[in-house]
Amino acid sequence: MPDRPMLATAAALAAAAALVLPTAALADNTTQAAPRAGVLAVQDHLQELQNIAGAHNGNRASGTPGYQASLDYIKGKLDEAGFTTQVQEFPSLAGTTYNLIADSPGGDANNVVMFGAHLDSVGEGPGINDNGTGSAAILQAALDYAAGGETPTNKLRFAFWGAEEEGLVGSTHYVETLPEADRDKIAAYLNFDMVGSPNAGYFTYDGDDSDGVGAGPGPEGSAQIEKLLNDSLAAAGAPAEGTDFDGRSDYGPFIEVGIPAGGTFTGAEETKSPEQAEKWGGQAGEAFDACYHQSCDTLDNVDTQALERNFAAISNAVTTYAAQFPQP
Repeated sequence: MPDRPMLATAAALAAAAALVLPTAALADNTTQAAPRAGVLAVQDHLQELQNIAGAHNGNRASGTPGYQASLDYIKGKLDEAGFTTQVQEFPSLAGTTYNLIADSPGGDANNVVMFGAHLDSVGEGPGINDNGTGSAAILQAALDYAAGGETPTNKLRFAFWGAEEEGLVGSTHYVETLPEADRDKIAAYLNFDMVGSPNAGYFTYDGDDSDGVGAGPGPEGSAQIEKLLNDSLAAAGAPAEGTDFDGRSDYGPFIEVGIPAGGTFTGAEETKSPEQAEKWGGQAGEAFDACYHQSCDTLDNVDTQALERNFAAISNAVTTYAAQFPQP
């Protein structure tokens, strides 16, 4: 997650280029628990990303061998599971780098539900919470769904973004170069950036603007995504709070073109309040992630309970949106 927010314009948020997700159907699967084996596999992926960083100057920043090795690792897993993968090249401050896009082998290509996470770290550290956790979680959710052998109703697309830490460069490139007809086929985009913070909070993007803070609501359909994720986290024992669509992560380019968006977040450099500590546990007056953008953002910096709860919510969202046909 980059330090400076990139705000979406009010006009862009009013765009109506995307499909709307039905409210009633989204709550049907919220009590589904993620398999314990899946959570352990997420931790295995994080260990591999840690090993990659350790072998490449301590980081996995875009444009470096550590980033390339991270992308190769994830691509290999998805290829083996039967996904159709595409490596998208684009320029960044670090030179040429890449996004990785993976589509499910089945599903209606006119109705695409995307799940995304940035794969790059900052140059100062291995980026295991930021954002190995999001990348590993959506990777395993994809692999678990594929292993179930079901053909989705909707096309599932998983995106691993490069150069997010340089200002959302990879996701912006993807959205801006996607033909308008293909943009209109994306029913929803769900973003997962930092889902295992050590002093974890439980936040979902405020799709309906019920908090009345900052940038306003997401495009129509975002409120339903928020509800699904809130219900999943509540079922896991972690009632969520809203967090503003401040444009600070890779949902930004999607909401700017009117695509409904949502996601979960466990906090970065901000301080946990006494009320939040009472509700969620942890230490009031301390950062959600004291190792944010530092060399100590290693596997030891990940709260396994927060990771498990968020992985359950992600897995439930994949299963729900694979089966439920979005309505215009």
